[in-house]
Amino acid sequence: MATISIARKHKLPHKKAKAVADKIVKDLEKRYDLEYEWEGDRVDFERPGVTGQMRVGKDSIALDVSLGFLLSPLKSTIEREIGAQLDRLLAEP
Repeated sequence: MATISIARKHKLPHKKAKAVADKIVKDLEKRYDLEYEWEGDRVDFERPGVTGQMRVGKDSIALDVSLGFLLSPLKSTIEREIGAQLDRLLAEP
């Protein structure tokens, strides 16, 4: 089982940071057919072969994902795409 851990610092208001996290999880839902649920500042998501969560903090967003055997070969691609999307969304004014 492969794991992905990504954390990014931000200087956004909390509401905007949470909106960024929501955009990312909605994109993951669309791309990988995930189900997700928000609980406060944490969103949990899953589908067969993938489980994870994203946490929105005062000055950071952290994502942890566990990939099952079949998706493990795609770890670097998934990690790169999520990291790039986080960087792009956090840089928006």
